[in-house]
Amino acid sequence: MTSAQPLIGEHLALDLVNTRPLTEGGRADLLGTPEQLAAWLGLEPELEAEVGEATPTAADVAAVQLVRTQVDAVVQALLRGGPAPRPALQALTEAQRGAPAVRELTWDGAAVIATTRRQGTLGVRLAARLAEAAADLLTSPAAVRLKECEADDCVMLFVPAHPRRRWCSSARCGNRVRVSRHYHRHKPTDAVRRDQ
Repeated sequence: MTSAQPLIGEHLALDLVNTRPLTEGGRADLLGTPEQLAAWLGLEPELEAEVGEATPTAADVAAVQLVRTQVDAVVQALLRGGPAPRPALQALTEAQRGAPAVRELTWDGAAVIATTRRQGTLGVRLAARLAEAAADLLTSPAAVRLKECEADDCVMLFVPAHPRRRWCSSARCGNRVRVSRHYHRHKPTDAVRRDQ
């Protein structure tokens, strides 16, 4: 079983989808509460500008979960070789429209600087930023390289940097699979056990 800890370090859109790992009790939701969302946001430096000092609410959780559902629908369709579902693509486009990015220009005393800002509640801003990240991933060459972890009990997604990568994380699933294979190769057979 996959750990109920967030798998981070992939593309932001995949980090979002990977907040639904498979556990012994089924699929977990690592963004089910405002506290869980706040913890995940603290692990994602790309979202720091959207969060600022805001504290997530239940409405923010719902907005992020909705984007996650749409990204997952598109990614799953691509993994299965099918067309991306139009309603999911439309929902991601609408999420981006909810809080478009504006580059705010200011003078810092020595030069003009640009800071990207969005208007709206935290949930609307996060939904827009996450939908934008999904658009970046889904329209990039990396989209055709998307993979699901090959461990039987894992559903995590990743874009392999190396074509031979098979697991979401060597430490998370790779070691577990290798230990299991080693055990099955070296465990005594029933015949050997009866002779002893």
